[in-house]
Amino acid sequence: MRGLGTLINVALVVVGSGIGLMVGNRIPERARTTMLQVIGLVTIALGVSDAIDTRNMVFPLVGMAVGAMIGELLAIEDRLERLGTRLQRRFDRDVTSTQGGSERNFVKGFVTASALYCIGPLTVLGAIEDASGATPQLYIIKGLLDGFVSIMFAATYGLGVAFSALSVLVVQGGLTLGGAGLDSVLDDRMRTELFAAGGLAVIGIGLNLLQVTKIRLANLLPGLVLTPILVAIFAV
Repeated sequence: MRGLGTLINVALVVVGSGIGLMVGNRIPERARTTMLQVIGLVTIALGVSDAIDTRNMVFPLVGMAVGAMIGELLAIEDRLERLGTRLQRRFDRDVTSTQGGSERNFVKGFVTASALYCIGPLTVLGAIEDASGATPQLYIIKGLLDGFVSIMFAATYGLGVAFSALSVLVVQGGLTLGGAGLDSVLDDRMRTELFAAGGLAVIGIGLNLLQVTKIRLANLLPGLVLTPILVAIFAV
């Protein structure tokens, strides 16, 4: 069944978020912070492992830099945050004020989880496999990882993490619909530089989780499209 892997991934994010919401209050805040930091460190390690596989860092560098400018012009991060705010006001009853901590946590959880779950090599490779109708092993593996992280995220940020399942459904579902075409368009070199660009974005997610800085991650998404295009045009 085509798209089964995406549905499994979405379900595991929802289940993991539900577990996190149920047990979150029982986990001491210091423990939650430490676990989130561990996830941040592992995320950075995963991003570095992808980024260093590049054959020419110029492609992901230029692709992500120009893509970031496009993302800023399109205000992708702001639009995603506004979507998170609307979802929070519609579904989260734990709202004390429009500027309260509950709203900030909801939006942060939604945006952070959406970025983490939708950026990375498994998202693209899993879509190609999922589109073939074969057993979606990659998305099952990714779903298990996302589900575990959702437990930790939901324990820290709350209900907003569960709604990142919508982002997974839209992004992975869309990629799966075009999976066969995507496989035919991307050659090995384009995949390599695309994954390197994705690695840079994943490093940014880790830095945000560690609160080292605040990178507007959603605005980097156009770079993931632009990088393989640059390779197709300029790679020898």
